[in-house]
Amino acid sequence: MITVVLADDQALIRGGLRAILDAEPDIDVVAEAADGREASRAAREHGADIVLMDIEMPQVNGVEGIRLTAAARPETKVLVLTTFDLDEYVFAALKAGASGFLLKTVSPADLAEAIRACHGGQLLFAPEVTRRLVDAFVRRRPATSGVPETLQCLTARELDVFLALAKGLSNAEIGGRLYLGEATVKTHVTRILAKLGLRDRVQAVVLAYECGAA
Repeated sequence: MITVVLADDQALIRGGLRAILDAEPDIDVVAEAADGREASRAAREHGADIVLMDIEMPQVNGVEGIRLTAAARPETKVLVLTTFDLDEYVFAALKAGASGFLLKTVSPADLAEAIRACHGGQLLFAPEVTRRLVDAFVRRRPATSGVPETLQCLTARELDVFLALAKGLSNAEIGGRLYLGEATVKTHVTRILAKLGLRDRVQAVVLAYECGAA
């Protein structure tokens, strides 16, 4: 069973989300929260797998809520709810440790599948969407001929995997491109995240754009 906390300052939206998710046999909404601090507390108290987090909330917003959740319960993954075109906090949310984002126009079926995907550790948005997000909020650095200093701790093979990871490819897709077994790719990804001090694949994508590697 995937346990979920709903964080949104509008009770009507929380109620709608709960109605959608309660219909899923493998998803259990264990708590609701009206701001980021309440969401973090609920995630810790209930041992939640996922927090579905709005961004613009009074008192403590979603970005700070992500940071608090990551500090209080690192195992909990946070999915951001965003209007995308109007939300200037998306990049900050990704840097804070969000595992992806959903549009508030997401269909009920896609919402449930996204929660399952997030719980399984998958990247939740297409590479072109990732590029649009990061390009909107990160000042791109000029391309360099060498490996960025930030990435020099990686071996040549790890760098190959990292660059493929930055394109939003799955482990299977990376394996196919680099002629590696999926288990080997998974091992490389784990080592890469540890070496670079990153929480998950989303932060790897953001780092790749920040340092001009993508």
